[in-house]
Amino acid sequence: MTVRVRDLDVSLGGRPVLQGVSLDVPAGSWTAVIGPNGAGKSTLLRAVLGLVASHGEISVAGRDVQSLKPRQRARMVAYAAQSPNLPVGMTVFDYTLLGRSPYIPHLGRESARDRAITAEVLDRLDLASFASRPLDELSGGERQRVVLARALAQQTSVLLLDEPTTALDIGHQQQVMELVDQLRLSDGLTVVTTIHDLTLAGQYADALVLIAGGRVAAAGTPARVLTRGTVERHFDARVHVATGPGGRPVLSLERP
Repeated sequence: MTVRVRDLDVSLGGRPVLQGVSLDVPAGSWTAVIGPNGAGKSTLLRAVLGLVASHGEISVAGRDVQSLKPRQRARMVAYAAQSPNLPVGMTVFDYTLLGRSPYIPHLGRESARDRAITAEVLDRLDLASFASRPLDELSGGERQRVVLARALAQQTSVLLLDEPTTALDIGHQQQVMELVDQLRLSDGLTVVTTIHDLTLAGQYADALVLIAGGRVAAAGTPARVLTRGTVERHFDARVHVATGPGGRPVLSLERP
């Protein structure tokens, strides 16, 4: 499913956060939204989900998501928050099963199919052996996979991930990014992530959208967006940009 945003404006507490933001995410592709702290990256994802009031056009597969009811939207777009609320004592299986909520009737219970889908997702993410384990007993990397499992259990075609590698060491960062890419390719998912690590963004995403000051400052392929001048201008950092495998940019800090 394609994701299309046109002239999006969002204000929070009377303060403009996003102004005139537009982007197109082709079906089956991966777009990474980058930018300095406070640029409005997470707000953009929340606007697509209808979690914050906005003005402008937001469509998924040609449908205006702002006109959809929450359960309808949740069957089209799944979301993994940066710092989700993980209930103490809840098991991995029950937390992942929450992803089936859009399909469970009000005042109803999950079906055998819902439980089967949950078990299948956990198996695909190598979490089957963790099914009965409480969430508060997991490592950071394991928790990130469980949060992703809940989103995948929704069985949507669009996946929004807010900083999926936050607080992970370099090995677990790579594991999460590889997993997302494998799932995108195998299931034909359309993926939109926010991410701080510019090299990770450049290595995995098909396209980057740089937001600064609430506006789109640059957009295009990683090689086009992650130039030395652009990074220095918007992130106030001195960097060296090398060309890595596949022509993708690799950034390293330069000392003054």
